[in-house]
Amino acid sequence: MRTILFVLVGLYTWAGLAQDSTATYKKRVLEAAEIDILASYYSQDGDNAAVTGGLGTEKLTEFSPTIVVSVPLNADDVLTVDAGVSAYTSASSSNIDPFDGGENADPFVASSGASSSDLWAGGSINYAHSSDDRNEIWGAKASISSEYDYFSVGFGGSYTRLFNEKNTEVSVNVNVYLDTWKLIYPIEFRDVPTFEELDQKNRNSYSLGFGFSQILSKRLQGSMSVDLVQQQGLLSTPFQRVYFSDLPNRFRENFQLGDDIERLPDNRFKTAIGGRLNYFINETFIVRTFYRYYFDDWGISSHTASIEIPIKISDRFTVYPNYRFYNQTASDYFAPFETHLSSEEFYTSDFDLSEFSANQYGLGISYTDIFTKFHLGKYGLKSVDVTLNRYQRNTGLNYMLFSAGLKFVQY
Repeated sequence: MRTILFVLVGLYTWAGLAQDSTATYKKRVLEAAEIDILASYYSQDGDNAAVTGGLGTEKLTEFSPTIVVSVPLNADDVLTVDAGVSAYTSASSSNIDPFDGGENADPFVASSGASSSDLWAGGSINYAHSSDDRNEIWGAKASISSEYDYFSVGFGGSYTRLFNEKNTEVSVNVNVYLDTWKLIYPIEFRDVPTFEELDQKNRNSYSLGFGFSQILSKRLQGSMSVDLVQQQGLLSTPFQRVYFSDLPNRFRENFQLGDDIERLPDNRFKTAIGGRLNYFINETFIVRTFYRYYFDDWGISSHTASIEIPIKISDRFTVYPNYRFYNQTASDYFAPFETHLSSEEFYTSDFDLSEFSANQYGLGISYTDIFTKFHLGKYGLKSVDVTLNRYQRNTGLNYMLFSAGLKFVQY
């Protein structure tokens, strides 16, 4: 991370020296370098783990620190580097091999073996260029991430155009992600000659997004978006079990051995259509609303609706309570524990693909210091944000998410 910061500061200094001192002044897109330090803590619980066929503990905790550095290369160009890690412990994934923990195996008890925890690491580089009149913005990005069972690289680009004295905005973005899986199977299927292993290790995702934003009045702003995603390759998870209703049960200790792993089609097309309306009531209250309709060719359709009401309680402090509702239909390939038949071609007992409804309640607090009185070296503290969200799904899954962020700006 020190190397990344050194390179960015060097680029920033070089870009400043390289500017033509005789050029006509124009406002910079980003006045000074900014650093965001972010962190979140996530804790979930439930009884429908996909690793154990839709019946078993879903306990998981995760801590994710991230740093984002944005550097103005000159008046028009901004380079942003985003790097983070995620350390987690998972009772569900620990039962990929439930017999390696030294205790009696049970789908509702976490194993203490090697698969009970892991570390994810990833980062991205984003470049944005604005035209002289600030009515056009071109962007490009590249990303990379790695975990114990997969490796991913991505790249993409975007274009934004502003019209009507910047009251109207249209945008388009394209992204490609190329993932490679390490095929890890549940312990009872390893070294079994009759077990049919998956024949693919790659998953490619291609997305195309369109956006439209319009200032409708002095108080009202609206936007719409359309996102299209095509996925190809390995779309099932190799270590998720499925249990059939027409085969006899097999046990080892208190753990029922799987009948097969999850098997899903190698193609999926997703469509999401969304809209936002933001209304400025007065200097104290703003209402932000969002709705999205989603559907895919696996039989899932969903509705998402949310509302957030920022309340400015002083010049520096804002609180923003929020609520989100989500509802979806089940995939054509989903069935609960011991409901699938062995004669089916595709099957999963992952409750993320089931029919369910969910509610999320949240509260955030934001502190802004426009004078950056608190300093850390050559950087002043610009803002502090803290949020807490509670999620409840009618299948029993629930989680708490706490996140915090500090923004520093160079002075």
